[in-house]
Amino acid sequence: MSQSRSASLFRNGRNQAVRIPREFELEGSQVLIRKDGESLVITPMVKPAGGLAALAAKWEAIDDEFPEIDDPPPEPVDPFE
Repeated sequence: MSQSRSASLFRNGRNQAVRIPREFELEGSQVLIRKDGESLVITPMVKPAGGLAALAAKWEAIDDEFPEIDDPPPEPVDPFE
């Protein structure tokens, strides 16, 4: 069963903000917000444990051989011609 409670809206500069009651606190420092009809859905953006380095460590190495590509440097161009 979902909980509900009223919350206060206020202005923070040119932005509208909402005071989130303690029982609805979210982890992290950023959220993803989207509109669903007349409702706003706020989802916490939690970073993966260990960050990007931990994510990359989980990946397997690529053993594929990449073909040589004939890609000579461009011909120099005189901009004053």
